Amino acid sequence: MIKSLSRFALQYGLLPFAHYLIRVYFSLIKIRVVNEEIALNHLKNGQKMIVAIWHQRILVCMGYARRFGVYKPSVMISQSRDGELIAKVYSRFNFRPIRGSSSRGGKEALTAMVEDLVHNQFAVHVLDGPRGPRGVVKPGLIVMAQLSAVPIFPVYISCDRAWILNSWDRTVVPKPFSTVVTRWDEPIFIPEHLDDATFENMRKRIEQHMKENQIRDDAERGWTSPLL
Repeated sequence: MIKSLSRFALQYGLLPFAHYLIRVYFSLIKIRVVNEEIALNHLKNGQKMIVAIWHQRILVCMGYARRFGVYKPSVMISQSRDGELIAKVYSRFNFRPIRGSSSRGGKEALTAMVEDLVHNQFAVHVLDGPRGPRGVVKPGLIVMAQLSAVPIFPVYISCDRAWILNSWDRTVVPKPFSTVVTRWDEPIFIPEHLDDATFENMRKRIEQHMKENQIRDDAERGWTSPLL
């Protein structure tokens, strides 16, 4: 169904209407933010960041993401037709899509993301997209942080009431009049040089850390995390 709606929206030029509906929809949702000063102080000091989120929380964060549109963050989005829709929607929130993924054009897109961070402050990386496995941190996050010398800022997005779609990542869609909580974590710095074993250990540590935090935040909202 989601794919059919994506194709329909692209074919008939309904993106402006879709953008309007998204804004109206998120006006019905209460957004609460925790530890935002960590990110804002970092950016105000002219420093750079890579924000890391789980793929299943992309829709949940849209109401809050526009707050950072002033920084025009780059974000890697797949080259699929569904990715085309997502790219156009995020462009309307002042994000700059860079097309590619672990399955298609990933190496070129990753290089473009690193080069983009030379001139810009803010990049967003979807940890386990675009096809999963769900809850597995891809190596690209570590490589991007290594090559750019930019710290990773984990972000956890949870809500008290939501629909769970029957997709590979079990996409979370907040229900109207629910509360969405976005929590910023402390930055993670990746050394420039890592041997293979240390690299994999770092990847696993970040994966475990972000899973545990996301599951805990979901539990605090009163529901079982669909991450696992």
